[in-house]
Amino acid sequence: MTWEYDTILTDGLTEREAYKLLTGIVVPRPIAWITTCSEDGGVNLAPFSAYVILSNNPMMIGVSVGRRGADVKDTARNMKRTGEFVVNAPHVSQAEQVHFSAEELPHGVSEVEVLGLATVPSKAVSVPRLADVAVAMECVFDQAIEFGLSRTELIVGEVKVVHAKRGLVRDGKIDTAELEPLGRVAGPRYAGIGPVRSFRPLTHTLYTEQNGA
Repeated sequence: MTWEYDTILTDGLTEREAYKLLTGIVVPRPIAWITTCSEDGGVNLAPFSAYVILSNNPMMIGVSVGRRGADVKDTARNMKRTGEFVVNAPHVSQAEQVHFSAEELPHGVSEVEVLGLATVPSKAVSVPRLADVAVAMECVFDQAIEFGLSRTELIVGEVKVVHAKRGLVRDGKIDTAELEPLGRVAGPRYAGIGPVRSFRPLTHTLYTEQNGA
């Protein structure tokens, strides 16, 4: 098959145009549905669809948090102020709640309360986790690294405790098909992961098999 291509020079893109292009390419993106605590003790909830595994010893994850104009988002401010946060993994059925939790609410108003979500106390941090998710990770703040002219921050946290619905962990692994995580695609659109394909472990490479090694 011969493809024809549109070539886009990134130097000429606005910040918004670059965001729209990147979020259509890097898909699907897992969603970190993050709970933090505000200065008055209220629970803040917001979704972030750019987060990644950084280390497994110790367990560390990174969450990319942009700004609202020149202002730091409440989540980033709370993470750095308290040094604690919880990453909750939303189910595909929670897409609408995840979407509306991104709405900018008046100061002091909790997304958890507006959406009618229940929370339960965490074990190692003071920030509560969501009650109706299959997996939640209690994290402590490690560092924040700024990128680009927009000063987007990669906030690094160390995972101290993992909560997983009973039966979800099998042979040390999460059953992804049963987890049914929600993913983000371009624009205000969400999707499940679809069918899961399994292959044998890579104990031998395709090259060695083809060459009879």
